[in-house]
Amino acid sequence: MQVPKKRISYSLSRFSIAELTDPVFAARLLLACHLSSTAGGKASGSKRKRSIHVSGARQSLASAMHSVGIDEETSQQHAVGSDVGQEQHISSSPEGDRKIDIEKQIFCNRSLNMKNIVAVGFDMDYTLAQYMSETFESLTYKGTIEKLVSTMRYPEELRAWSFDCKYMIRGLVLDKKRGNILKMDRHKYVKVAYHGLREISKEDKIANYGNTLIRNSFDEPDYALIDTLFALPESYLFAQLVDLKDNNPEKVPHGADYSQMYRDVRAAVDMCHRDGTLKKMVTNDPRILWDFTKVVMNFLCCFQSPDGSSSCNYDWLDNFDVVITGSSKPRFFHEDNRASLFEVDTESGMLVNTDNGSPCPQIGDTAPRLPSKGLKKDCKVFQGGNVGHLHKLLQIESSSQVLYVGDHIYGDILQSKKVLGWRTMLVIPELANELKLLGNSRDSRKGLRLLRKERDVIENRIHNLQCSLSLKSTGIKAEDMLNVSPELRELESQREEKCLQHQQTQQQYHHRFHKVWGQLMKTGYQNSRFAHQVERFACLYTSQVANLLLYPPDKHYRPSDDFMPHEFDILTE
Repeated sequence: MQVPKKRISYSLSRFSIAELTDPVFAARLLLACHLSSTAGGKASGSKRKRSIHVSGARQSLASAMHSVGIDEETSQQHAVGSDVGQEQHISSSPEGDRKIDIEKQIFCNRSLNMKNIVAVGFDMDYTLAQYMSETFESLTYKGTIEKLVSTMRYPEELRAWSFDCKYMIRGLVLDKKRGNILKMDRHKYVKVAYHGLREISKEDKIANYGNTLIRNSFDEPDYALIDTLFALPESYLFAQLVDLKDNNPEKVPHGADYSQMYRDVRAAVDMCHRDGTLKKMVTNDPRILWDFTKVVMNFLCCFQSPDGSSSCNYDWLDNFDVVITGSSKPRFFHEDNRASLFEVDTESGMLVNTDNGSPCPQIGDTAPRLPSKGLKKDCKVFQGGNVGHLHKLLQIESSSQVLYVGDHIYGDILQSKKVLGWRTMLVIPELANELKLLGNSRDSRKGLRLLRKERDVIENRIHNLQCSLSLKSTGIKAEDMLNVSPELRELESQREEKCLQHQQTQQQYHHRFHKVWGQLMKTGYQNSRFAHQVERFACLYTSQVANLLLYPPDKHYRPSDDFMPHEFDILTE
């Protein structure tokens, strides 16, 4: 049974520059105005839209917010506040959407009517909280190297290595056995390949990934998917280690092969998480799970005084019906996951079994404090559990009533969509910059399309001339036709020139987006593997969660038309 609640109307309000450039202010608006907003209901009464906050296995990294900070750029925007007297929110029509900058728009793959959504869930890392990735990822990189040197006998020179935070992108695939890093299109054809930090020749690329009797699935255990921003530092470190092994194999401990080096890197990263190495690098009070959620959400929601201090409390919990820490996604999304669900006392951090078991302290807390006033019966902070527990807590009748917002294509989006049938929204922070570059590259794209058409025209003329010569001169081999026809020889020369020009222009175009891997969502003319996954599993996608503020809470999102190749030229004229 759903609890009815009076509907709130929203208006698009403009705040002062000082307010908009304050990330805490904008974050507070996001949580206070949107997360507890309501969707329009039937005439008999509206349903309350519930808010869920789920923190997964990556929660151990969350405390970086205080030392590393939040990306302030994501908070410099218009916000939607409540205004009962007037309704000036952006309309649900396409005309209304055009008022929103393209970098802040929400894009739709599958129709989603927010009136049908009962509960909205949010991941924290890189969804509600945007990290200053360059600083944060550098800490991960340094911590991993320290473990490799101190515990796994890798050479001391690794400590002098530096991390290029702009080298890797999401959507790549790491070949553990060969030490290669690949970018492929939606059909899983490898288009760009590097061995370590060295580009692989076209011939070697085809030999390794093109001439096989059975199509490669590019899945575990031989391959690793670089699908999260957290995976970028370890992927770059692996590429550096591949170069180290190739140039100085004696420096690699125990003669480890590429696969073993990858396992070493992963083990080092896991150690950094387990023993608090990363947490110690960003805070003086390393704790885990609920404590980190509390730190980050207080940073997002609490106002700061002019001297930079803030009064942290638990008011931010008012914006959520349920908060779950230590959920261990993606296992959380499987009901056969038998993880126990614990209530969390917000003041002491004590855990209590939901079946009235005895209190137990948080892991790593050597001096737990007992709750001074006893655990509240309406406690809405939990740790562990599985999706079955969540559905019962929220009294969800159908999985399609849940919208989950996250940044991890596998841990957040694919599993919740494929296993449960939840509606999904993917946050892609890199999308904003990609859209800006796309807007500045219209002429280049037109030039590429023109070169492609010119090449096709020349190839058609070559084909027609070859057919004509074959009919007139029976017995002439194809390789001898160039000597017979000067026109054919000239056309072949033009084709080679046009193909080279097209190849160079296309490479320059993609390098505008990234010096190594090119456009995030494209590989050549095809959608990239990452874009294909976004299209398959994300109902909605956008650059940041705060973009929800720019749309009505009851909006009906609709996708654009799909076109088959035979329809495109006809229907887009």
